[in-house]
Amino acid sequence: MLSGWYISSRTPSYEDIMICRNALLACLLCLVLPSAIGAELRDLATRNSKYHNTYVINEDGTASETREWAMTILKESALKWAKRAHVTHSTSAQRAEVLAAYTRKPDGRRIDVPKDNYQIEVNSGREKGAPVYSDMTTVSVVFPDVAVGDTLVFSYRLTQTEPLFPKHFSVAEHFTRHAAFDDVRIRLDYPASLWVQYESRGMTEQAVPSSAGRKAVEFAFKNPQPLKSERRNWSVFDPEKEPGYAFSTFKDYAEIAAAYGARALPKAAVTPRIAHLAEDIVKGKTMPREQARALYDWVATNITYAGNCIGVGAVVPRDLDFVLDNKMGDCKDQATLLQALLAARNISSTQALVNSGAIYRLPRIPVVSTINHVINYLPQLDLFADATSKTIPFGMLPFQDSDKPVLLVESHKDGTRTPPTPLVTNRQKTVSRLALHENGSISGTIDIQQKGYNATDTRAMARSMTKDAEDEFVKNMFRAMGMVGFGKLEKDDPTELTDSYRYKASINVERFAASSGSGAFYVYPLLDSAPTIHSTIQSEMDPELEADITCLGGVLDEEYSIELPKKMKVLSIPDNLKHANDFLSYSASYRLKGRTLIVRRTLDDRTKGNVCSPAVFAEYKKFAEKVMDNLKAQVLYKY
Repeated sequence: MLSGWYISSRTPSYEDIMICRNALLACLLCLVLPSAIGAELRDLATRNSKYHNTYVINEDGTASETREWAMTILKESALKWAKRAHVTHSTSAQRAEVLAAYTRKPDGRRIDVPKDNYQIEVNSGREKGAPVYSDMTTVSVVFPDVAVGDTLVFSYRLTQTEPLFPKHFSVAEHFTRHAAFDDVRIRLDYPASLWVQYESRGMTEQAVPSSAGRKAVEFAFKNPQPLKSERRNWSVFDPEKEPGYAFSTFKDYAEIAAAYGARALPKAAVTPRIAHLAEDIVKGKTMPREQARALYDWVATNITYAGNCIGVGAVVPRDLDFVLDNKMGDCKDQATLLQALLAARNISSTQALVNSGAIYRLPRIPVVSTINHVINYLPQLDLFADATSKTIPFGMLPFQDSDKPVLLVESHKDGTRTPPTPLVTNRQKTVSRLALHENGSISGTIDIQQKGYNATDTRAMARSMTKDAEDEFVKNMFRAMGMVGFGKLEKDDPTELTDSYRYKASINVERFAASSGSGAFYVYPLLDSAPTIHSTIQSEMDPELEADITCLGGVLDEEYSIELPKKMKVLSIPDNLKHANDFLSYSASYRLKGRTLIVRRTLDDRTKGNVCSPAVFAEYKKFAEKVMDNLKAQVLYKY
């Protein structure tokens, strides 16, 4: 499991968004992309000729935001996606107004968006009832008569009628060097009595003179000639390395945790219903860890995920009776429920705020949108738990939660982090017992035993697999590999939340090798449903060398016993190899025992932590080049 391969295949697209507002207000102009290190200019499809954003902040934490952007179309490829724009808001906590929307032609003509080019999508409840999980309204526009060379102009105002956190406001934006920006201007206007802190990076900053009891600060940015970047993997993002700004009334992250806890913790009260439910769940279990696991498993398997994007519901958990009645809730609802159930059994816990995305280091200015997920911490067991992850067993964290800074809602301490993924977590052993026949077909069994994330991912896949899909699984897998084959799958019961799994396939593949004259074949796992040494090494041949990315260690062990046809004369087999550096090792042995070829390969990745630097991946590449030569070696034979 060399680092970049495994994580790039499961990079976070995490559903548990605590701050719905910030995610929904993202626009094409503010994409989070890396800085370029090359000198070659980009060939652009669009150009951001204008981006102005003004916040007028009130003492109570409410604010209005007026945003105007203008984008020029440079390539025909951008026409399809660029001609649409939208603004989304929470109807219970915000008002939205489109101020302008038009196409500006190169000769200066203005073509306003006609009223028939608007689309309004409303989330509401039945009759006069409130919606169950989202009150978001989206206003979309389609720009008329758009052609290459035109500029699209869109502006709107959002007015926050209820603050996410009383008497607090925070915001941050980042502007990529990968796109063209001709005129970015940000203005934040706030009461002089309000305590604030702010900073900018790569932007010019100008303080505005105070007037009528108010202050303001302005930031400007230009990037007229964006450079090309070779970066492909965005699994790690450091906000403080990109142009942008941050503004906050929070003094530190402890204050964010306290503001969240003020309204969340009372929701975790132990009611008679909670007490009875907890007692029923832990029946027959006496040890605290046993009880904690049972409660975690119950929440993880019984409460389905549903976001809560209704006004301040974005940051305040629902009442637990609602969660239990509907068996539905978002991350903070499920963390609150688990905390209440644990408290009912005298097991102490606290909620913990974490970024489940690409941020592994908190920026200096504390901004609420940096923290987008809620989990639990159990101090007497010294472990974190994320019950919204329906595949991860108790005692283990989803990869996107691990090795991250975390804000404990109670007993907060700066510098607290979730633990990195332990080195011994991920292991996989594949044992292939095969027979190569004189007609060139091959048959036998392949047995796969997994631990860690490989096991949890396979369990999740197996849970969702229908009987029909299971019957066709082996055939479809070979078809996807360009081979003709069939077989039968046997698997463990996948329903339990554990970090181990085992499955086995009986297979038969046609035309695996030539059946006359001279020929050759590779030795590789024929069941391509799990990570292999070859696929892992292959992924490191072209690593990410511009920026830190996520990485994950582990052990892959492959054993082969291939019985060869009596008429086949083996001319050569691959050479044995042992190769290692400071954190990687590979060993391979090949031998003939009578008519049986016996192969053993092991790849051991001891990378520490969840983030690796470009220097580490440069070493990965050197290592992979050496190992790949061995993996490409073939068994040569003739009849």
